[in-house]
Amino acid sequence: MPIEFAKYHGLGNDFILIDNRHSSEPVITPEQAVDLCDRHFGIGADGVIFALPGQNDTDYTMRIFNSDGSEPEMCGNGIRCLAKFIADLESKEIHPPQPPLAKGGSESKEIHPPQPPLAKGGSESNTEYRIHTGAGVIITELRSDGQVKVDMGVPRLLAAEIPTTLAASDAKVIDVPIEVADKSWSVTCVSMGNPHCITFVEDVAAVALETVGPQFEHNKAFPQRTNTEFIQVIRSDYVKMRVWERGAGVTLACGTGACAAVVAGVLVGKCDRATAVELPGGVLEIEWAEVSGRIYMTGPAQRVFTGCISH
Repeated sequence: MPIEFAKYHGLGNDFILIDNRHSSEPVITPEQAVDLCDRHFGIGADGVIFALPGQNDTDYTMRIFNSDGSEPEMCGNGIRCLAKFIADLESKEIHPPQPPLAKGGSESKEIHPPQPPLAKGGSESNTEYRIHTGAGVIITELRSDGQVKVDMGVPRLLAAEIPTTLAASDAKVIDVPIEVADKSWSVTCVSMGNPHCITFVEDVAAVALETVGPQFEHNKAFPQRTNTEFIQVIRSDYVKMRVWERGAGVTLACGTGACAAVVAGVLVGKCDRATAVELPGGVLEIEWAEVSGRIYMTGPAQRVFTGCISH
């Protein structure tokens, strides 16, 4: 039986969204997700995101398979796309749920053009969702200006929480040296429910991301691998960032990475608590609240097209 999907992106970080509200388990396997994410022989995406039934007093549950089939705890750009996808489902702008794809089924696609977005002040205005993720409960707010604001929670800073062996388990990893690709880098580590290793550089464009990124990701100092952010400070309230994502490689944007980068920037005295992060796909507004310690991320999410996976 066919499975309806929708393609969304958050600053070019693109995802296949599937309405999985009828089941607590994803309707496709990680292996099928790898095929669907293939940019030459599949739909093409950085990952597949499932909207599952909520649990523990949440509205929905989010699960995601990366383009390599691995499953991360959470994805910042992905959760903005999920919030927009849920709002579109609830407003019946896109297809109803469909039965799961049989294992081994082929994945031919029938593409439908995107429908017009909701008008400002429409049903998505000021809509909030509590979403259960592998990183905890995340609250999203769809604003009337089309932006999605996400309460990303409190960053975790202890080495055991990252996790990393770069410091004692109960110590923070701030401006610690690490040898990667025959070079010494000064790094700060932050968990946003998923691991991040942040380093500040003079010129992000000069970083050989495809070479250095995998060596950071698979470094023995990170037992669960890591996302790696390279940050160039333009002003204390504006930085440029490039990212190597664990399980996805080079992407145009990373929401949790942008949050972690601002936290790291504050910790090393390079960034304000409210900082704009420019990524190859666009700009995210990040705020690390001083009193509550919570991180807020604001950015766009856009539907590109809908389609059908048939077998």
